[in-house]
Amino acid sequence: MYSLNIVYKQLKDKIYERLREKSKSTYIDYFDESELVHLDENDAIIVTPYVFNKAMLSDVITEINDSFLVLLNQNVSCVIETTDDYRKKYIIDTITKDLSDNLLPDFSFDNFIEGPSNKEAKMAALTCAMQPGEKFFNPLVIYGDSGLGKTHLLHAIGNYVKQNNYDKKVLYITSLDFVKEVGKSLRDNTIEEYKNQLNSVDILLVDDIQFLSGKQKSNEIFFTIYNELFNNRKQVVLTSDRPPVQIKDIEERLKTRFSQGLSVTISSLEFETAVKILELKLKNHHLDKSSIDCDVISFIAKNFSTDVRNLEGALNRLLFYSINFSKGQKIDLPLALEAFKDKLQFTSYSHAELSSKVIIKAVADYYSLTEKQLVSKSRTKNITTARHVAMYLCRIHLDNSYEKIGDDFGGRDHTTVLSAFEKIERLLKENEMYRKIISDIEKIFTK
Repeated sequence: MYSLNIVYKQLKDKIYERLREKSKSTYIDYFDESELVHLDENDAIIVTPYVFNKAMLSDVITEINDSFLVLLNQNVSCVIETTDDYRKKYIIDTITKDLSDNLLPDFSFDNFIEGPSNKEAKMAALTCAMQPGEKFFNPLVIYGDSGLGKTHLLHAIGNYVKQNNYDKKVLYITSLDFVKEVGKSLRDNTIEEYKNQLNSVDILLVDDIQFLSGKQKSNEIFFTIYNELFNNRKQVVLTSDRPPVQIKDIEERLKTRFSQGLSVTISSLEFETAVKILELKLKNHHLDKSSIDCDVISFIAKNFSTDVRNLEGALNRLLFYSINFSKGQKIDLPLALEAFKDKLQFTSYSHAELSSKVIIKAVADYYSLTEKQLVSKSRTKNITTARHVAMYLCRIHLDNSYEKIGDDFGGRDHTTVLSAFEKIERLLKENEMYRKIISDIEKIFTK
């Protein structure tokens, strides 16, 4: 198999010799921006960006063909094309004909459970699907923790476009798959074909864009693809586990491009949304709601709603336990508590007088830490966050002074406690996840 770059470098040396022999040296400069993109036993294709350059190279096609014969000892008929014509004639039609969109048909807007935590993201995704390529929504970036429905919305966009815009070409891909394809294409010397493949789509859906972090060559390739799509009013939709500006080790010019459209977030599930999701999952299992007590649905929604996957996993565990141990009886709360006895290990505080020690123990249990870790000097992120939460709860439930709380937490200065309190107070206003954390811990030491 030929290495096109090496062959073309050697070929140009032969061509230049022949052009000088025939006093045609003025043609040499027009080879600078040309590229050999195809070569087999009989045919070759050289591309150049400009129509004028094509005309000049075509004028010395005899010298080019003669040089192929000298270099490869075989008759090769060469064609000169502009880059645009080459893409239209040889690449796009072939690629798009066989292009798989990778969409999962089960994900739609109809079966996406909407709630306060994801309403904005769903509205943005639906508007994007209805009006792909609109500048205000291009790119659309949906970010949030894993398991909250970002991938569902990507597929929903693609499926909606397929159903309502039959002339639009859609492609869903994860950023990890993109990185793998870039690596493979570079090794096989087919990177231009791969770029053309992505440039040919109308809706590009890229999941988990944060995994481009640290992949310099993939950053460069994606930048050129994004610009091509954006400049041609093609729609790009991205998901990430964090806002684009917070993705480390990714090119600043990419962050700028990602931020020029619309960014929306999905936060942790609220209780009501979790209940609706569980009811839909029961329906998908062909189970009537009457087969399970409402208290059980509430129990799962309260304790396993960190994300949709966790929620579905808890329901599956309960159904498995019911099938094997309940003898077909209705699923009630005692059965659920038995099914999850190893999952819920919080201590009961119902008879304990509320104190800083009780709150510290409750927070430590919630974060799977020891009380010693919580009052230690450790600055590990998860320990620091848990410590700040405990300080906040001591302040609002015990009304202890900042100095007293500082003493209870290893002799810390009152300004440290004040800073922790203000930080958690601010996060409670901004982040639904922290409101849920505080609520869950309060249930532990007040039940």
